[in-house]
Amino acid sequence: MADVSIILHIGLGSFHRAHQAVYLQNLMDAGETGWRLAGANIRADMLAVETQLIAQGGVYHVETVTPAGVRAYQEIHSIGEIIPWEQSLAGLIAFGARPEVKIISFTVTEAGYYLTPRHELDLGFPDLVSDLEQGTRLTIYGALAAILHARMVAAAGPLTLLSCDNLRSNGARFHDGFTAFLRRRGEAALLAWVAANTTMPSSMVDRITPRPVAELAPRVRAACGGADACPVMAEDFIQWVIEDEFIAGRPAWERAGASLVHSVLPYEEAKIRLLNATHALIAWAGTLRGYQFIHEGTQDAAIARMAYDYVTGDVLPVLQPSPVDLAAYRDKVLERFSNAYIQDTNQRVAADGFAKIPGWVTPTINERLARGEAIDSVAMIPALFYLFLQSWAAGRVAYQYQDQAMDEAATRAMLAAPAPLAAFCADKLLWGALAGDPRLVRAITAAHARALAWLG
Repeated sequence: MADVSIILHIGLGSFHRAHQAVYLQNLMDAGETGWRLAGANIRADMLAVETQLIAQGGVYHVETVTPAGVRAYQEIHSIGEIIPWEQSLAGLIAFGARPEVKIISFTVTEAGYYLTPRHELDLGFPDLVSDLEQGTRLTIYGALAAILHARMVAAAGPLTLLSCDNLRSNGARFHDGFTAFLRRRGEAALLAWVAANTTMPSSMVDRITPRPVAELAPRVRAACGGADACPVMAEDFIQWVIEDEFIAGRPAWERAGASLVHSVLPYEEAKIRLLNATHALIAWAGTLRGYQFIHEGTQDAAIARMAYDYVTGDVLPVLQPSPVDLAAYRDKVLERFSNAYIQDTNQRVAADGFAKIPGWVTPTINERLARGEAIDSVAMIPALFYLFLQSWAAGRVAYQYQDQAMDEAATRAMLAAPAPLAAFCADKLLWGALAGDPRLVRAITAAHARALAWLG
């Protein structure tokens, strides 16, 4: 990779391979030769995919499908190197200290930042506490602290740290969490080096990327020839909005369709509230209805009406004015969710509710209450999540629910309390300073009654 700058990406999951890797591939196809990706993981849960990618030299295929069922295929070879996972992360740390690495990007999910709604480190998580107190490398903070320390010692030069997760103001929130992490560890020298040698722009990413299904690999083989053990599938829509704050250079992503802007705020607010929150609403409601896929819930008239009313009644008024045509965006989102060919599961989208409610829903509630406005429509989302949790606790959810931010024992105790809905409305993890607010309790109680009536 002589004379080539490298983006080191942490989190070799399906989304990265269907999004950021595709943007760089498109740029390479347009003649860009100065940048390559390297990929790695900080956890062992992606070992099977990592092994397959290494065996294939980092080459794989992306299948996209339109709402009309038109499929297309693209070979991706923009990931030039994959660093095998090992518990010490020694190989990753050494790679990150190389001077040709100019950007470290990451997708660790919104729950992987271990932050409270006030952007403070949440010390209720053993992995985070272990990284802080024992020097382990189980979180993005512990891993990056080790990488940047090695880079500082090697005088390898500045670089950009780029979050690509569905987290509001992800660059600013990562900055707050990472610098707080370093302060707690007493890493004064590294903290000063980070301040002088890094930038942390925010970005907004969007592409529905379900878990690959068993039928995908045979389709890719039939369409492209040759075996691919780790293809990914995605919708045909793709979007990336990035704040243009790169201390050591960047690819010309705008040539591949990305938007480089001064501030991502209005774009990410539209995406998080109109798309992400609606996605969760449909997943929880669809699960309660017995559906398996997102498109089934979207095509249910009652669920679609809940989603439409939430956006139109409660979200659009607080986001205006916006550079985004919000009504058109709302309609496009519902069209995308109705794509039956994507087979996006409720299980994937329903995950991590204890991070999604405070990140995606509570801001709308807070803003409407501050304006003296009703929260009837937005309150349906937490009401549905509460009913979903009740079904999960009773063993009635047909899949394994995954939630990195949830304390399972505390949640089961909350649901078993004498007044479980009131306990839910008073949960600090979900609501922060809004916990127990009588206006919140009234709205969720009323929405809960409407949801029960809908479920029959």
